[in-house]
Amino acid sequence: MSRRARRPQPPRPAPCPCGLPAAYDDCCGRLHRGQARAATPEQLMRSRYSAFVRQDEAYLLRSWHPDTRPPRVDFDPALRWRGLDVLATTEGSAFHTTGTVEFRAHYTERGHAGELHENSRFVRHDGEWVYVDGDVDA
Repeated sequence: MSRRARRPQPPRPAPCPCGLPAAYDDCCGRLHRGQARAATPEQLMRSRYSAFVRQDEAYLLRSWHPDTRPPRVDFDPALRWRGLDVLATTEGSAFHTTGTVEFRAHYTERGHAGELHENSRFVRHDGEWVYVDGDVDA
């Protein structure tokens, strides 16, 4: 009986933090690198969540409306984003100029689980979807 050596499997690409069943490089990574633009507010919101996970300040600021954009993004080193649930969307199609996304983002902070529940507002600005602001449930 002969033994066959197992071939090492190539490493699997990292999954996208946004929760869609795609690799990061093929999903939100394309938007973060500027190779694609968000087609809908939901896609932008998912890419912004991924940018928070990866602490991509440049992308977050680029995707924020200039009227509400902060000068910088402060990342809490004790906070780890753990998952995203999109609960509802309104408008945001190719025929709209506004849209909303209601979501719940799960995190841990210093070992304690928490969640952020927000209804975010998006508008088209210079032909691209951008985040304006959101209502957060405490």
